[in-house]
Amino acid sequence: MVEVAPNERPPVCRIMDYGKYKYEKKKKASRNTSHTKTKEVRLRPKTGEHDIQFKVNQAKKFLKHKDKVQVSVLFRGREMAHIEEGRRVMNDVLEELEELGKVEQSPQQHGRRMIAMVVPR
Repeated sequence: MVEVAPNERPPVCRIMDYGKYKYEKKKKASRNTSHTKTKEVRLRPKTGEHDIQFKVNQAKKFLKHKDKVQVSVLFRGREMAHIEEGRRVMNDVLEELEELGKVEQSPQQHGRRMIAMVVPR
């Protein structure tokens, strides 16, 4: 016997499988919650084309799974003199991710990092 509505007068009870009742209640509650985590994809200006494609595929998986993706291009040493190369890499990645997500935060330079945020559609 399971008490279904304890606040009602008189309280409502039912004879049912308690495990099944708990499972259904948990399933209803989880349907309402959204699944959003932030995943990061790190790149460098000199990263090879195949490696960039591999990272883009990872980011696509994250977006399909309803995660936010933070794309970071890290600059080291003299790479700071060639920021346009990092911007090119960033734009290529964002272009590839355009079909599955939209750019929430456009690329911004934060010291030695360039960061953009992509959210699933």
